[in-house]
Amino acid sequence: MEPIRTNTYLTFIASMMVNAVVFGFGAIAILSIPALAEYMKFLLPAWIVFSFVVAPFIAKRIAPRMRLRYWRRREEQREARTL
Repeated sequence: MEPIRTNTYLTFIASMMVNAVVFGFGAIAILSIPALAEYMKFLLPAWIVFSFVVAPFIAKRIAPRMRLRYWRRREEQREARTL
């Protein structure tokens, strides 16, 4: 069995956090807009599914930035520009 890569772990962890933020943003919008009250029983489950679907794609973009090597390379590039 092949070990799971670090980026996969980071993507999974970031995906859970991104899912919570995306769901919270949509849930607050759906629950606070009075015009959506009658459609709430359809919109809220749809938003839950949407947040589960979109979270891994957003997390895939965030995961590489969670590694120290990304920030080290970025600092080296910044220092090279100032010289």
